[in-house]
Amino acid sequence: MLKDQLIKIIFSAANIQRWNDHIRPSVGFSELDKQAHKMFIAYILAKLEERKRDVNWILLIEGSIFEMLQRVIITDIKPPIYYKIVKSYGKELNNWVLNELKRNSGLQNDDFFKKFEDYFENTNDNFEKRILRAAHYLATNWEYNIIYEMNKNLYGAEKTKNEILSELENHYKLDSVKEFITTNEKLRNFVDLVGQLRYQKRWANTPRIPETTVLGHMYTVAIFSYFELYEKDVCNRLKRNTFLSGLFHDLPEVLTRDIISPVKKSVAGLDEIIKKIEKEHITNELLPLLPPFMHEEMRYLLFDEFKCKIFDSDVKFVSRDSIYEEYNKDHFEPVDGSLLKECDLISAYYEAAISIENGIKPTHLLEVKSNMENKYPFIRRLIPKKQIL
Repeated sequence: MLKDQLIKIIFSAANIQRWNDHIRPSVGFSELDKQAHKMFIAYILAKLEERKRDVNWILLIEGSIFEMLQRVIITDIKPPIYYKIVKSYGKELNNWVLNELKRNSGLQNDDFFKKFEDYFENTNDNFEKRILRAAHYLATNWEYNIIYEMNKNLYGAEKTKNEILSELENHYKLDSVKEFITTNEKLRNFVDLVGQLRYQKRWANTPRIPETTVLGHMYTVAIFSYFELYEKDVCNRLKRNTFLSGLFHDLPEVLTRDIISPVKKSVAGLDEIIKKIEKEHITNELLPLLPPFMHEEMRYLLFDEFKCKIFDSDVKFVSRDSIYEEYNKDHFEPVDGSLLKECDLISAYYEAAISIENGIKPTHLLEVKSNMENKYPFIRRLIPKKQIL
């Protein structure tokens, strides 16, 4: 289902600047980064809630994607205005968003559009939707805490701060939210650490428009995996685990920063040494910020992220074909790491290609685009022939 037009819609979230009527950091405050951070927080809340009740992870993942696509299409309407519009014209707004998505995304799957429509038309406050709403306000509060000191003398700044805090209090019915805010400082530190990936630019030495960050890139890879698996006959845990592994795949860079591929490949064995160092940093610095019951899954999803694997008493690496032929069952906890590698490359390709379309095309980007088109058939199948260099 992944299409050239859809990918460009997703990346357009990097063009939408949040708090654009406030003084704010020049990097890391795009809608794409906010939605990525929100999904990380939703994962944390869902894992906390899962101690007491089941979580429908597919609903949670799809809700995250639906809400991101809606936000991109309606662009940056200020929240008070948006909620007033929804209250009076919610159905009409949702229909317009759906039609815009049908018209511009290249998608032709009626089942997907029906799910999208039902998600916003259904007024039932389902559990997964509540988690996403709480994660939304926690991510918003994280942002506002950063910009508040720069804007506290602006008219309405204190009111905005109090409104965000009030919304958070409304979500205290979720035990996870109350625990996160009031008692679990380590989890808040984990979310802060993840938030630093908003400031780590991709292609740091290469001019591009729009600029993207490591955190935004992680989310795009996860979303691409969702669409690539959507029409396949696969179990829910394969969809869930592959999405989450994509979401987490560059998390070590918050501790090591981005080490570009040419450097990793410049010395024989260097890539493996870097992987070893990353595992040590994750084990010693990042995992201690999470509750112990989350450690095993985080290791499983995070380490060896581009390998196909299952969990059968222990981690086992398997072939890509066997993931779908032998281990396509929830209890095997399958992950298609090969698909994630493809999605990672697709994301990198479009970061270059979209900048070139926008007129920022240094020689390095042109070379990368041409080389990737020549090397990877799964990229060539996505793009209109007239765009291939």
